[in-house]
Amino acid sequence: MNSSRRRTRLKTMIGVLLTAIMLFPVYWMVNVSLTRDQDMRKSPPDLLPLHGTLAGYRTVLDEQLPYLGTSLVIGLGTVVLTVALSAPAGFALAKLRPRGGSVLNFVLLAAQMIPGIIMAMGFYAIYLQLGLLQSVPGLIVADSTLAVPFAVLIFTAFMSGIPGELLQAATTDGAGPLRTFWSIVLPISRNAVVTVSLFAFLWSWSDFVFASTLVNGGAHEPITLGIYHYIGNNNQQWNAIMATAVVASLPAAVILVLAQRYVAAGVTAGAVKD
Repeated sequence: MNSSRRRTRLKTMIGVLLTAIMLFPVYWMVNVSLTRDQDMRKSPPDLLPLHGTLAGYRTVLDEQLPYLGTSLVIGLGTVVLTVALSAPAGFALAKLRPRGGSVLNFVLLAAQMIPGIIMAMGFYAIYLQLGLLQSVPGLIVADSTLAVPFAVLIFTAFMSGIPGELLQAATTDGAGPLRTFWSIVLPISRNAVVTVSLFAFLWSWSDFVFASTLVNGGAHEPITLGIYHYIGNNNQQWNAIMATAVVASLPAAVILVLAQRYVAAGVTAGAVKD
């Protein structure tokens, strides 16, 4: 028993140490965001902001809110478009079994292996012809291409576990495939919807490659470009730069914490078969 307890304590200590190492950059980001400019070059630096200031956060509210608002619109738009495209596709692959479904699954897997910069250049050439460069809708469509293949696979795995008897009962009551999907399958697939929505939002919120390629220099830029431009123009005001990073990280962190139990259920759906 004593040996087992020692092993458990050792594993706990190692886990806590590794967690602290991984989270230290986040802590340092918060620390620097609260540090005064005159304390920034101290040697050694303060591990705690003993003379903290909120000047960096005031700068964020004054200069970065438009970028944050644009990122929020892009993120929500990407979520809506991704779910609207991938949920019906996942239902069709899981329950309607169309011809070529296995080929489509392979294509979806292959699509996730294409580097983002290659896709960005393709979108640039297309948008140049369509006049969609430096537009929010164009960036929403581009960001959705990252999320849709993953989302279809998640929905397919989850909906494959829905009992066929439930769908047969709906068909017996006179419901067609569309009504069955909307009234029966989609409400049951709440965990998968939350999982897909979360990942789609996080991918679009943190996107830099598509943003810098397709909307750089436009009237509406996301927060990733806002931070990039701010570092280039104000590379001495590190408290404001880190405050911007902290504020930009909060929405994703809050959403992840609130949705984690749905994500766990959605990602593992279909992993265990009877």
